[in-house]
Amino acid sequence: MDSIEKEFLAYLSGYITPHKLALMEEILSKRTRYFTVVLEDIYKPHNASAVLRTADCFGIQDVYIVEKSQEYKVNPYVTRGAAQWVDIHRYSNYGGNAVECCVSDLKSKGFKIYATSPREDSISIHDLKVDEKIALVFGNEHEGVSEEMISQADGLVHIPMDGFTESFNISVAASIFLFDLQRKASASNIPDFYIGESEKELLRSKWYREIVKYSEIHEKEFLKNYSQ
Repeated sequence: MDSIEKEFLAYLSGYITPHKLALMEEILSKRTRYFTVVLEDIYKPHNASAVLRTADCFGIQDVYIVEKSQEYKVNPYVTRGAAQWVDIHRYSNYGGNAVECCVSDLKSKGFKIYATSPREDSISIHDLKVDEKIALVFGNEHEGVSEEMISQADGLVHIPMDGFTESFNISVAASIFLFDLQRKASASNIPDFYIGESEKELLRSKWYREIVKYSEIHEKEFLKNYSQ
């Protein structure tokens, strides 16, 4: 981050309450990119929006959305503002390769990809280790994770159940998985589990602009005065 941007953020901070600034710093200290969530072709926008809210609650910074036949639109009543704090990565299927692009991107970032599925060759959530970065894939409400995604995943994982139904609602499943992963991570003292200072600076830049009204006008005026 260059000196001009740092000065501008210091300027914007004057329009944010001390309480809000302190809260953001506390949240930044607990933000992670060690775990992430992938949503594949979710039919019901409120389900995907509920997962965004869950991800934010657990400190997950990134959510990946594969839009094969369904375009996701944020439902602000469900996210309760989470969409402005979480980074959403979209992969459209215009070229027919949304899954491939998403998987390639995740693997280039060092993620092990686990598709959530109750199949026989799926491991229990209890056996899922946290010694590597993990991306959890959740499929749509009708068909689950696609065969295309499963074929490119590193493994399958499920939540053991004792009832007649075979699956939870997507947002409920995401909550259970992320709670379990965070619990394991806390007990493991994973190096670099939380984001570094350079990543925090980029998020401050984004979040300050989200919070301050008319931040784009402030920025224009700031840069105009800065150049004089």
